[in-house]
Amino acid sequence: MPMYQPSTRRGDVKLDVGGGGQVLDLETAVKDGILGGDGGAFFGGGVAEKLDLKKMVAELEPIDVPSVFICPISLEPMQDPVTLCTGQTYERSNIRKWFSLGHFTCPTTMQELWDDSVTPNKTLHQLIYSWFSQKYLAMKKKSEDVQGRALELLETLKKVKGQARVQALKDLRQVVVAHASAKKTVADNNGVPLLSSLLGRFTSHAVGSETIGILVNLDLDLESKVDLMQPAKISLMVDMLNEGSIETKINCTKLIEMLIVGKDFASEIVSSLSLLVGLLRLVKDKRHPNGVLAGLSLLKTVCSHEPVRSSVVSIGAVPQLVEILPSLNNECLEIALYVLEVLSTLPEGKLALKDCPNSIPNVVRLMMKVSESCTQFALSILWAVCKLAPEECASLAVEAGLAAKLLLVIQSGCDPIMKQRSAELLKLCSLNYTATLFISKCKLTRTIQ
Repeated sequence: MPMYQPSTRRGDVKLDVGGGGQVLDLETAVKDGILGGDGGAFFGGGVAEKLDLKKMVAELEPIDVPSVFICPISLEPMQDPVTLCTGQTYERSNIRKWFSLGHFTCPTTMQELWDDSVTPNKTLHQLIYSWFSQKYLAMKKKSEDVQGRALELLETLKKVKGQARVQALKDLRQVVVAHASAKKTVADNNGVPLLSSLLGRFTSHAVGSETIGILVNLDLDLESKVDLMQPAKISLMVDMLNEGSIETKINCTKLIEMLIVGKDFASEIVSSLSLLVGLLRLVKDKRHPNGVLAGLSLLKTVCSHEPVRSSVVSIGAVPQLVEILPSLNNECLEIALYVLEVLSTLPEGKLALKDCPNSIPNVVRLMMKVSESCTQFALSILWAVCKLAPEECASLAVEAGLAAKLLLVIQSGCDPIMKQRSAELLKLCSLNYTATLFISKCKLTRTIQ
């Protein structure tokens, strides 16, 4: 990687290329292609004065910025580079702040400075300005091309049908997924109402899949969401959630969640057994982790609507969620336990948890293992089950190691309410044992280890 070297002429920065001792000034380095330039194009001059460097730095991704443009203090591109007497170059505001903190050394070399004045590095400034100008203009041109292509495809969609419509949707989807400017173009040119109009009772799955693949990547306003929540459109999404490809299933799930999250929605939309069954199928498909996460996320949103919870229990969600707990990653675990905790507030939810043979061992195993939230959800679930049938469930929980886990919670820095609930559950679990036997069941030696 090129490194700064002390300059033999004030105001310039030199590069030691590859550590081989060959020292080049910046302009020569660019002309020779060392910094990825294309000869003298960076020093064309005419455009640079019309562009604002601060704006260009802010809008361009910094990932490909040559390292010599980066201030060693802030690790950000320099906009006003100045050089110290040691030959090292910094952003003016950063080195001034360094001096204001009482430092009189060079931040990179830690040499004491014999002169605290700074000299504008005009060569480097011109190079930075020219490089960003070229990249910025290229980005703007590409953006304009993308926007033009998006507009062209929107116009095409108004005219074509059949396979031509499917192809236009595929092309628009590729553009929207790849370019943020295309998303804005679609939104600003009535693209969302146009796409929404393509969804309905007689829409083919090919058209529906591509349309939803576009919509799920857009920012939808309230009016668009209301339009998309028409029963015929929701019915199509639910059908494709059950019958489409895995990508289509995930997109349908995400779009439905976008439509219902954070607002009051008609219970008939989410209480559809077909929707709930499709979600559970997606959640149980371990081959596609993204689908599991999307399905659980929507299931969580659905369960926030109290009238729907009984329907979720009625389709067997509780034992199915319990069985997949050991295979979930931490993010999915937290959502799944949240859903089970919500369902455990229902009498039928408690009963379903009690009747599932793996409920207690699977949930006990997760206490004090993933996060405090997971422990809190697990604690609530176990409390609900053990209170329902203390003689049967409390002993099962103790045999699964619950007592030891509860002692860990009580001794930890967890929330006081969790500690209190743990103490109450520990007392409940001890009722069926003598003191000596219960202490042995707590497995204190293993807990300490």
